[in-house]
Amino acid sequence: MLRNALISLLTLAFVAAPLAAQQSGVKIVENKQAQQFDVYIDGELFTSYCYWDSQKKPILYPLRTSKGTVVTRRFPLEKVAGERTDHPHHVSAWFNYGNINGVDFWNNSGGRGSEKMGAIKHSAGRGVKNGKSSAELDVTMDWIMPDGVKIMQQDEKLVFRTGPNLRVIDRIITLTAGKDRVVFGDSKEGALGIRVARQLEEPSTKPEIFTDEQGNPTKVPVMDNEGVAGVYLSSEGKVGEKDAWGTRAKWMTLSGNIRGEDVAIGIFDHPKNSTFPTYWHARGYGLFAANPFGAKEFTKGATTLNFTLEPGQKATFRFRIIVHSGKLTKEQTEALYAQFLKDVTQ
Repeated sequence: MLRNALISLLTLAFVAAPLAAQQSGVKIVENKQAQQFDVYIDGELFTSYCYWDSQKKPILYPLRTSKGTVVTRRFPLEKVAGERTDHPHHVSAWFNYGNINGVDFWNNSGGRGSEKMGAIKHSAGRGVKNGKSSAELDVTMDWIMPDGVKIMQQDEKLVFRTGPNLRVIDRIITLTAGKDRVVFGDSKEGALGIRVARQLEEPSTKPEIFTDEQGNPTKVPVMDNEGVAGVYLSSEGKVGEKDAWGTRAKWMTLSGNIRGEDVAIGIFDHPKNSTFPTYWHARGYGLFAANPFGAKEFTKGATTLNFTLEPGQKATFRFRIIVHSGKLTKEQTEALYAQFLKDVTQ
């Protein structure tokens, strides 16, 4: 049912895309019927901001390189042979958290137990500004507790940019507490997450469940790691999940090769964020997440944050996601990070 709904939405999006989307520059095209905003760069679809009723949070789906290669996992929305079928709540790219006043917003995929979890609902999209090298979209989302009460509002400016072999998304997120105090209890489950394509995972020898050629979940006792060669690198020189997970850094990249194309995904944290530099919940199985709130989990109890917003209080977090076609060195990433600081100053 979910897959059929997705196919219908994608069909609607394709049919509804106006001729303006095929022109040069960066253009955001709203498709109300499909419940999404489509982002085109020089006429090619880069990603879509999707607020589908079938999802418990808005997502960016999928993410593509400048050559059109998809770098995010398709499961659970589409069935692709060779993909893992774990963690159905890891849907492409998103922002949420695992402990808001004791309620889990992270693990909600709409299945059994979801009635005890929180959900994030898109409430408004506005302020579209298209341009030659960038486009902007302002959105508002409501964080809803299991009893239906709005606990927090998320106002976000999404800026989509283009450059040579480069796709960029700036997410400037302002969180505002409602009438009650909002406590982000320390949890590893958060916050700005991307679930990547199989080729960007680290090689593994553990038995897992994957999608077969017929689209069915299949237990695989022996891992096939052909073409799987993802490598994490942090600004502090940490390499791979073993060294990088739970550490703090201003940026981290994940590099690999997808069907002959060298690619690198990066997440940048901004010095104006109150929790800078962020912790990294970066797993070898393909979860790539910046977590500014989970100090206790990452320090084995040595530090507790419990980031708190008093009623009506606001906090703004600034992140950049990059999708790069081609190899990316530490020095090149530092240059891209410096540009991030020039572009995002508020």
